[in-house]
Amino acid sequence: MDYFFIIALAVGLAMDAFAVSVSCGLCVIKRRYWHAVRAALFFGFFQWGMLSLGWLSGSTFRTFIEPVDHWIAFVLLTFIGVKMWKESTEEAEPLDLTSVKLMLTLSVATSIDAFAAGISITALGYPIVLPSIVVGTITFCLSFAGVLLGCWMTSYTKFSKYLNRLGSVILIVIGTKILIEHLLS
Repeated sequence: MDYFFIIALAVGLAMDAFAVSVSCGLCVIKRRYWHAVRAALFFGFFQWGMLSLGWLSGSTFRTFIEPVDHWIAFVLLTFIGVKMWKESTEEAEPLDLTSVKLMLTLSVATSIDAFAAGISITALGYPIVLPSIVVGTITFCLSFAGVLLGCWMTSYTKFSKYLNRLGSVILIVIGTKILIEHLLS
């Protein structure tokens, strides 16, 4: 497996986590670096772990996961996106995407494709150590940058309510994109 392929795979897998991280950053008011590191750890760890788990499970779970993985990601991301939109229209405190419960849910939803990629790497007969480290590291870096980008967007505008809605739309679009890609392939 060449380095270009590994980096391209890592960036491709990290894009969903990056977009969701931007949405998380839109929710952060204080302690932005803490939240950026925390989100990056969640997303990076889950991408690394799911890729490795997919590789370990090989073809054993392929028949069970592949038919429903896109539906799981779609439902989780759409549910959170709709809830985030609803709470941005109320006068209540907006949904905190940086809570542990939601970070776990978002991490799983954005790393399901890494599980499938791990299965593919097994089928190709490649070792997993280097790809999993690169995927986890690139996801960590992009997620960290995504949270800070989202924080920056809210700190320079009076339209944070609308940015929270944008974040919710991003989550729904990512879930829909995952669903459409899998249904068309």
